[in-house]
Amino acid sequence: TSKRMIYYYFSSKEGLYRAVLEDMYRRMRAIESGLHLADLPPVEALQKLVGFTFDHHHSNENFIRLVMSENMQRGAYLSQSKSIQDLNVPAIAAIRELYERGVASGVFRPGLDPVDIHASISALTFFNVSNKHTFGLIFKQDPAATDAVMTRRNNVIDMVLRYLRA
Repeated sequence: TSKRMIYYYFSSKEGLYRAVLEDMYRRMRAIESGLHLADLPPVEALQKLVGFTFDHHHSNENFIRLVMSENMQRGAYLSQSKSIQDLNVPAIAAIRELYERGVASGVFRPGLDPVDIHASISALTFFNVSNKHTFGLIFKQDPAATDAVMTRRNNVIDMVLRYLRA
């Protein structure tokens, strides 16, 4: 391929970058929708969602790098996307439905915002990838060690579950 093909298909390098961002979010949301959280009891569904998010972030460093880059640019390209906002609506709707089922059944406490729940899950799963090199060096730990990753994954699931529990 050549540089001209970028301009032919995406109009600009920025258009290509936006398309990559959109595709990364689209892929993540497509996999999330396939988790069938509505078919599971609320606690099990939450554990599955948090575990999936952790695993996705852990195995998709490029996604994390793109999000970090976009944040450093204050969302400049994300704000130009016509589809990213729409891609994230179902994710929040799934969390809302899951949370409301949990509140109705008495396993989750009332008064939480689904966007805040999503932000908490993202924060706890994102950090492990975005800061793994500096954190590993500072605390002299191998962030890629399988036991460390699994322990952290289980702890993150437990933290989110404890946050929502009644």
